[in-house]
Amino acid sequence: MIIFLLRRIGAGLVLIFVVTAFTFFLTYGANIPVARNLLGNSANAEQIATLNAQLGLDKPIFEQYFRWLTSTLHGDLGTSYFTNQPVAEALAARLPVTLSVVVVASIITILVSCALGVASAARGGIIDSILQGISTIAFVFPGIVLGILLVFIFAIQLQWVPAIGYVPFAESPSAWFLSIIMPAVVLCIGGIAAMAAQVRGSLIDELGREYVRTLRSRGTSERSILLKHALRNAAGPALTTFSLQFIGMFGAALFIEKIFALPGYGTYAFNATIQGDLPAMLGVSLFGVGLVVVVNLLVDIAAGWLNPKARTS
Repeated sequence: MIIFLLRRIGAGLVLIFVVTAFTFFLTYGANIPVARNLLGNSANAEQIATLNAQLGLDKPIFEQYFRWLTSTLHGDLGTSYFTNQPVAEALAARLPVTLSVVVVASIITILVSCALGVASAARGGIIDSILQGISTIAFVFPGIVLGILLVFIFAIQLQWVPAIGYVPFAESPSAWFLSIIMPAVVLCIGGIAAMAAQVRGSLIDELGREYVRTLRSRGTSERSILLKHALRNAAGPALTTFSLQFIGMFGAALFIEKIFALPGYGTYAFNATIQGDLPAMLGVSLFGVGLVVVVNLLVDIAAGWLNPKARTS
């Protein structure tokens, strides 16, 4: 197991290095007019050159990269050109917002999709058809439309939850939950459909295997076969699907944060890209690839625990 983890961690570190290096040279080599954006169109060439020198943008690109890499290895992600706020501090302030929504959406996705997938595989017939129909509708239904509809019904008409904004958990757990439950529901709709289909398909395959027939011949209850044996073996592909859904939720978080006016990671990444805020863009990229590595590592660990053969694959 130790060798299994070391291989995964090593591959993850290499991926982080390659992706961040590529992102650095892509962004810093794109000749984004940072000084012009900061000073405005009225700035003259001398002012622009002076600001570029202050920011270090007049240095050779490889020198800029090694300076950024050295600072990053010491925990310094740089300072935003436009807000003068340290990038690490800005990400730390915004990540709890996005993580709150994504984690709650993930919990809903796991619970509902597993329930739908197991019910479809075990019951079959009309129940299976109904659940597949629900999953299909959920998959194709636009999340933005659903978000607007939920705001209108539950926030404006019924006034059960706030329409916009975010309340920190430390300030009020109940208000925190009310501020993120609608964004989480909107975010998880498509994921539920995809994961439920994966659970259903994998579970049907497992229920048709020889060991299931052997367990039935020994008098093992259907409930035990389904939940203790077949579902565990079918969890591997579902975990892979979930990891992709979890990562995808961070990409979709931008649209959710715009609808519900949440000051999260997606909004910060969008503003950094629009402004050409290079340190912020690199910080966002570093966190994004780091997230992919961590999630995949956790999925590999879970898959290795569920199926020891996966450790040697």
